Amino acid sequence: MKILVIDTSGPVCGTAVMDEDRVYSEFTAQNRNTHSASLMPMVEAALNAAGKEIGDLDAVAAVTGPGSFTGVRIGVATAKGLAHGAGLPCIPVDALEALSESAGAFDGIVCPIQDARAGQVYGAAFRQGERLTGDAPMKLEEYLDTVCALGDRFLFIGDGAPVHREAIAARLGAKAEFAPAFRGYLRPSAAGAIALRKGESTDYLGLQATYLRPPNAQKNKKLLEAMGHE
Repeated sequence: MKILVIDTSGPVCGTAVMDEDRVYSEFTAQNRNTHSASLMPMVEAALNAAGKEIGDLDAVAAVTGPGSFTGVRIGVATAKGLAHGAGLPCIPVDALEALSESAGAFDGIVCPIQDARAGQVYGAAFRQGERLTGDAPMKLEEYLDTVCALGDRFLFIGDGAPVHREAIAARLGAKAEFAPAFRGYLRPSAAGAIALRKGESTDYLGLQATYLRPPNAQKNKKLLEAMGHE
């Protein structure tokens, strides 16, 4: 099965064209451009580098979150539009699971964390690809309490790792390891590997973003309503 992979859930925008045996092309960008400006040129470049057109593919895989609210919406909406136009199914991929896959082999607990601001992280835990916890938004201290009960050696990966590195190291000391910068982000080919392995697809209408808490706009609206403003 040949697929196009799209990820805009974090600070790195990425796309890949691949199947079970080969990554035909893979592009990532972390720059000052917004994902909305970077993504479609990257998709076109990935398809051209792979020698494929969207109609040559069998599915579009998209990382559906958790992550940046705006970023996730951009990736999911783009995947839906491309899939609808080409008549292709969509395969959703969890961002934290894809981060764990990006970490590679590690003999311990892989701890993917996305920075959720205000001292919080979106986090989960995996051991050798097996999920140990569900995705959840937590204060960093709560998250560390949770993972500390699972083992005694931890690899932190994701954009939350450098943000909270000092606090994690202070709590866990030598038990904590951190993915190097060249491996510390979500690789689109890792998300694609999950999509190909699972093979669970939906139509473009069924592809939905994963939000673990309400977007700020929704929270602000409720606050204004509570204050008596329409």
